[in-house]
Amino acid sequence: MGRVTERRPVIRVRDGAVSTRPDTLVAEEPLEIRLNGKPLAITMRTPGDDFALAAGFLVSEGVISAADELATIVYCGGARDEGGNTYNVVDVRLAPGVPVPDIALERNVYTTSSCGLCGKASLDAVRTTTRWQLEAERPNGLGIDLLAALPERLRAAQRVFDRTGGLHAAALFSPTGELLDVREDVGRHNAVDKLVGHAVQSGALPLRDGLLMVSGRASFELAQKAVMAGVPVLAAVSAPSSLAVDLAEETGLTLVGFLRGSSMNVYAGAHRLALPVATG
Repeated sequence: MGRVTERRPVIRVRDGAVSTRPDTLVAEEPLEIRLNGKPLAITMRTPGDDFALAAGFLVSEGVISAADELATIVYCGGARDEGGNTYNVVDVRLAPGVPVPDIALERNVYTTSSCGLCGKASLDAVRTTTRWQLEAERPNGLGIDLLAALPERLRAAQRVFDRTGGLHAAALFSPTGELLDVREDVGRHNAVDKLVGHAVQSGALPLRDGLLMVSGRASFELAQKAVMAGVPVLAAVSAPSSLAVDLAEETGLTLVGFLRGSSMNVYAGAHRLALPVATG
């Protein structure tokens, strides 16, 4: 199986001094996901947690929502011409009786920004495929001090980031701010899929009590993955997209962006938060 990091030579320039040394980089390799033997999707990811990544992707696509809907997830052997395994192809077999979606080579996957669907079609796709209703509210509301502490807790849990500086992360927190799970990947969407995949494999969906914290921005794709997993709160250290806000407003998702220190912007779902009285 591929390594999470790799070493490469680099020429360093520091204060005018030049030196050569090895540098640790995050690995990036393609992963082909097959469903019942047929190609479904290819994503560029950091090797590791591949089975969870595949399972989480299927949750996002509305194919599965529980562990008993999965029969097996295996690496496909003989992926190389000489017969060796690249560990870059996984095949997911659904349990008997689970509907298999229509798979075509030119399929419209609404989770990608290049799918060509308009915003309304993207919102409709989530509305028609999600199996969970987000919880209406939180007793007493989530405190902003708790939210403000999440980015630092996420950063402290990023082990590979410390060595590479090149990984995104997604973390699941409890309503009291306890770190429940964290996953890293070169792509934010993959990190979320790995986290959701572990949850569905362990029978933990829907994540009705979860707080999902992501590094970087909050795209429509990440908001969609949160809704599909039943997560009521999504927080990001950077900005959301306009379509992510539209989806949050329509589904009742609490969406917080620019969560840095004691500052944050609440774009939707403020009813779950215990906010101070507005001053203007």
